[in-house]
Amino acid sequence: MSKKARDVLLYFASKYEGNYHAIINALRSKEPFDDSLFNKYKEEWEKVDTLTIIDEDYPALFKTINNPPIVLYLKGNRDLLFNLDKAIAVIGAREYSDYGKNMTYDIVEGLVKEKFTIVSGLARGIDGFSHDACLKAGGNTIAVLGSGINYPYPKANKKLYDEIVKHGLLISEYPHNTKPEPDYFKFRNRLVAALTKAVLIIEAKYKSGTIITVGYALEKGSDVFCVPERAGKNSGCNRLIKDGAYLVESANDIIKLWSN
Repeated sequence: MSKKARDVLLYFASKYEGNYHAIINALRSKEPFDDSLFNKYKEEWEKVDTLTIIDEDYPALFKTINNPPIVLYLKGNRDLLFNLDKAIAVIGAREYSDYGKNMTYDIVEGLVKEKFTIVSGLARGIDGFSHDACLKAGGNTIAVLGSGINYPYPKANKKLYDEIVKHGLLISEYPHNTKPEPDYFKFRNRLVAALTKAVLIIEAKYKSGTIITVGYALEKGSDVFCVPERAGKNSGCNRLIKDGAYLVESANDIIKLWSN
């Protein structure tokens, strides 16, 4: 399709802040352009790397999910999007324990030694630790944001955000400085699952955003790995292990199962 068609997608993605249904409605109704808005938005989208759903190199794996992103905004090394044979999501609780934090660093370090790409959501807690552990071990990491590509969230992870721009890849379906909304984090989880062939859970309540990601992973047939926790009715990991998830105590547990 022509460059003009690509600009149409970028324009409406900016105008409707990545809202899939609003963008589709605007396209179907042939909503007219506002030239002044178009020029304003264009200045912003030209400052970052973008992929639209009509681009030849738009990741095919995103086209298989419900409501695929019309536009992806990228910062960092976009080549990581096309090297996902050993991509694993490492996600978990925002309210973590020392045990959970230590297990995250130990397991991620072991996975990076075996050239795994670590994908997570840049959230506070286990997600942030998984990115940090990967970078410190010299590995490749992809962070999927629940906010605009230029809006680091949470603010406490701003330094980590900057490090991922330099040494990894940031992805968002939300443009510019779009502020996060609760639903955006749920939508983000489908992208985390789509990018990976397995999910590792480290500390998660049974009803949480982490478990939503597990649901997306199971829909596409991905393996689910869990680090066991102390017994308790709120232990999402223990419940998942009872339901058939693989129990993981070290990176080697994942590496052995992966090769099989």
